[in-house]
Amino acid sequence: MANIGAGQNVLKLLVLGIVFHVIFIASVFDCYFTSPVVHGMNHHGSGYGEAKRLVLIVGDGLRADLLFTPNGFTFGESSPTVIAPHLRSIAEKRGAFGVSHTRVPTESRPGHVAIIGGMYEDVSAVTKGWKTNPVDFDSVFNQSGRTFSFGSPDILPMFAKGASPDKVVTWCYDEEAEDFTKDATTLDIWVLDHLRLLFQNASTDATLNSQLRGDKVIFFLHLLGLDTTGHAYRPFSKEYMRNIQVVDNIVDEVENLFSQFYGDQETSYVFTADHGMSKIGNHGDGDPDNTRTPLIAWGKGVRGPLPDSTPSSHDDYSEPWHLGHLLRRDVSQADLAPLMATLIGINWPSNSVGVLPDIDPTRAGYLAPLEGDEALARYSLVNVKVLLEHYLVKHELKAAHAIFYKPFDLLEDKELGVPARMQKLVTIERLIEEGKWYDARRYSMELSEACLQGLRYLETYDRLLIRAIVIVAYLGWAAYTSISLLPPVNSVSASRSGVIDVGTAAVLLGFWAAFWIQHSPWTFYVYVAFPCYFWREFCSRGIPALRRCVSESSLTYRSLFVQSILVFSALQTMVVAYTHRSIWSVGFVVVGVLWPLFTWPSWLLSQNRGLVGLWCGSCIMTGVFPLLAVDKEESLPSILAGGGVMLIIGALHLYHCSQSNVDKSVRISSAVQMGLVAAMMLVTSSSVSSLQAKAGLPRLNQIAAWLILVSSSVYPFTSKVRHPSSTSKILSFFLAFAVCFVVLSISVEGLFYSAYVCNLLLWIEIEALVRTPDTSNRNGSVADQQPSIFYRFRVDDIRIALFFLFYVQVAFFGTGNVASISSFYLEPVYRLVPIFSPFLMAALLIFKIVCPYVILSVVFATLNARLHLPPFSLFLVALTLTDGMTMMFFLNVTDTGSWLEIGQSISFFCITSLLLVWSAGICAAGEYLIGDMLVDHKSTKVD
Repeated sequence: MANIGAGQNVLKLLVLGIVFHVIFIASVFDCYFTSPVVHGMNHHGSGYGEAKRLVLIVGDGLRADLLFTPNGFTFGESSPTVIAPHLRSIAEKRGAFGVSHTRVPTESRPGHVAIIGGMYEDVSAVTKGWKTNPVDFDSVFNQSGRTFSFGSPDILPMFAKGASPDKVVTWCYDEEAEDFTKDATTLDIWVLDHLRLLFQNASTDATLNSQLRGDKVIFFLHLLGLDTTGHAYRPFSKEYMRNIQVVDNIVDEVENLFSQFYGDQETSYVFTADHGMSKIGNHGDGDPDNTRTPLIAWGKGVRGPLPDSTPSSHDDYSEPWHLGHLLRRDVSQADLAPLMATLIGINWPSNSVGVLPDIDPTRAGYLAPLEGDEALARYSLVNVKVLLEHYLVKHELKAAHAIFYKPFDLLEDKELGVPARMQKLVTIERLIEEGKWYDARRYSMELSEACLQGLRYLETYDRLLIRAIVIVAYLGWAAYTSISLLPPVNSVSASRSGVIDVGTAAVLLGFWAAFWIQHSPWTFYVYVAFPCYFWREFCSRGIPALRRCVSESSLTYRSLFVQSILVFSALQTMVVAYTHRSIWSVGFVVVGVLWPLFTWPSWLLSQNRGLVGLWCGSCIMTGVFPLLAVDKEESLPSILAGGGVMLIIGALHLYHCSQSNVDKSVRISSAVQMGLVAAMMLVTSSSVSSLQAKAGLPRLNQIAAWLILVSSSVYPFTSKVRHPSSTSKILSFFLAFAVCFVVLSISVEGLFYSAYVCNLLLWIEIEALVRTPDTSNRNGSVADQQPSIFYRFRVDDIRIALFFLFYVQVAFFGTGNVASISSFYLEPVYRLVPIFSPFLMAALLIFKIVCPYVILSVVFATLNARLHLPPFSLFLVALTLTDGMTMMFFLNVTDTGSWLEIGQSISFFCITSLLLVWSAGICAAGEYLIGDMLVDHKSTKVD
């Protein structure tokens, strides 16, 4: 038997577990997505450009397929065949087009950093703020003669910050203008109006006129309307279609303005998007709809349309565009920065990892230079120099600090004492001097590919080490938490303890010394400290305890191994369920039907048919929700049905209280909570109708919704009502959060919430029913039913812990496609926050996720007490198992392959890590929230 608290302070374990998991979420970014920014590179550029000025137009959130596909919207006669006739005519008659492939996270800031800076921002940087740079990087704006930018206050300021004084001039509308309930096309029209005003002012301002007519000038038009409209109405809506038409008209107007003001043909145009948008109106992950954006370039220095190549440049994605007779030239998003720098002859951004599309001599690019192939060869040489400069700085930094550094052979292999990179660069320069343009471009392409490989080699140099440390840390955590389940060891010999301490200190200091020599990030020091501590504790106390446990019980190492395999298989099944949601439904069938029918004794089934029937029916009903379609439309009847079911559950509870002569205060409390739910249903119904009619969110509705949501949510925490049972208090929490599942639901979430809570309540009764004493006595003895400060581990506790982890996952995956972090619906949030406020919107979505976990927390605490166990006993079993899933997701993270695979792999790891952190908080919160109901069990208080 293990004394919970004597050998392991539970509070310390919970806090340590939360800190450990939160910190190690960062390990995925240190391992797979390190910041690419370094400093100290020399600038390179062609020195001359094809055009005097460049216009960059970014349609924020524009999908490539919806721009190019004829009849892409099916709204009857109101849907034109060609949504954007002007942009399509450019692609067909006087420009080059293709798809620009973005990277995760498919958010506005990283997308613009790639387009304008030519680099892929650190994935984790999206959490560091929306309007400022988390790191300083170079951009085409900073290298331009002057940049005039118009658009969103969320994007423009980050490129002005850090640039040369007065180099980047910005015009931004107010943040309050980004209202999701209003016509977002006004944001795009604002940009056009202020560009027109700029040209008008130049007629009376000689200084401005001179600046506008200078060389190497960039105009940046950020059109946010499509992103706002897509979030509010989804991409396949009439509103999104109309916004595309507005953008198309704006592009036409912009061309006319430049033609009238300059009266020349010295302007290059680039039209693209920072990211796409999924069918449900979200972005952020690696869904192909989010990563494929349109690219159209035209004007001075840009080639016209070309016949399609053999084999065809088109695929199933672009076949519906009806542009198969023309060449589609795809690029990576970072390739746009060198393309724009080349067009106007400025220095390339020093941090750029983009590759000029025209470097490949076997394929047509986007340029049509006056000097023909010679210019293309020289531009290719500039590309190589930029990448080599970038590689060289990173190579020298790593070589100066890494222990036993192994250089990248493809670039550093020496022949006659000269590195291969230098030999190849000299060869390219010689080929250009000899007029062998094709060969020069071919060698440039090969060397640029080698540079990118070298950059990747250096950025992933420490990956194997980090992976090893992380895996050892997660295994160490499992070993460390298992100590709490094992019988305590009276004492450990001083000699054994000394050897372990010396060994641990030697390992820790050895790693720290290596990290210090290599100038490793501070996180490395933290990463290695955790496994050293975990394994020291296990070697000191866990191994002797495990030996004692095996020697004093019927357990054998073989049976432990078999149990471990079964547990591992169950955890991996949950891993697979992240991508195959139907497995959660199968899990409910196993838990609700197969488990009682095939493992319970027949007498137990026959004596409790009613309860077993309710349990089976509840599991099957809850198991239906993961099978429902993940792409849901806003459905007011479904929302109100969910509210109605929640009211029925509250009414049944109220009826039970009246029949049981429960204190009047409890009945009044329940009635008040039901009233708040009904009020929220009325407010939500009015708000949904108003928003769907595009009448905006009534101010009164917004205030009422906030008041009801806040008052209902805090009510059970502040109420002085004394509930007669734990079930009564659980239902009080259920009704408190019911308002959340009315105002923040899009469809059947309220129905799922009701089914989930009912299933949890039945779980308590079922586990109490099947929990038999260790003896063969069916009814149990009095002694067996008394709480104890001691916890005796039983194999059945592993099953309960797995059930708990199952419910933790189902609370998250029950109603939506949470295969990725971005897959949350934003429509319900507009009923509370119509103005763009990313962090408040995210807070509301997170609050909705947390609500079922509050119920789960009090249910699990109640279950722990009903089984007459010390607090946290079952959770300690679960804690030992949690990271079986986390390790697999960490190893499956990838930064190569399709963008969908990359985005999902990151999302899966973050989701499971955060859910397991929640597991710790769940049990701690449950013991606190339901503590007054479990007072009879508090004689088993832990340290």
